[in-house]
Amino acid sequence: MTKPQTTRKKRANGVESRQRILDATVEIAGERGYEGTSIAAVSAKCGLPASSIYWHFKDKDDLIAAVIERSFDTWLAAVELPSEETGTPLERVTAMAGSVAKSLIDAPDFLRLGLMLALERRPAEPRGRTVFLQVRDIARTKIAEMARALLPDLDEESLHALTTYAVAGADGLFIQREINGDDIDLVAMLELHAQLVYEAATRMAARGRA
Repeated sequence: MTKPQTTRKKRANGVESRQRILDATVEIAGERGYEGTSIAAVSAKCGLPASSIYWHFKDKDDLIAAVIERSFDTWLAAVELPSEETGTPLERVTAMAGSVAKSLIDAPDFLRLGLMLALERRPAEPRGRTVFLQVRDIARTKIAEMARALLPDLDEESLHALTTYAVAGADGLFIQREINGDDIDLVAMLELHAQLVYEAATRMAARGRA
């Protein structure tokens, strides 16, 4: 009877320690950036020995990649088009944009760290950068799928232009909030951005039907 209980306790402790490590990494990376983040600093912040960190993660890069993945999973859950009961297509897109903005406020780490890494060029590309570019492609694909569902007349060229604009605009608004803090209402700004993207998409779709 005691053996299963011990195993469950070990698993629970392992999950808890992993979360502590990731939470500490978020704080350190937010203050010092990628270069300033170290296993020693994370160890001091979370109160776990470096050996515990290395038990969960191969190295710093693996740790940063895990932070990006965890935050992205939280954010991705908000990227869902509400049902038709929500209202018109524009109202549905606006509601989704609000949810996405709120999730970015709650879980900004994948975008904050990912953008830092994406702008860097190194002989050996960090795994964190690779992971960020992969999750970015997933986000673009999901946005494109929703655009196809709402506006099936969009051609591939227009769809690519719109998804690029949607993602790049969201990046810019996020960076603006990082710079100015709560002076930027990210929810309102992303809702407006989504409305502008949708209006542009409807014009493109109309031209395709003409």
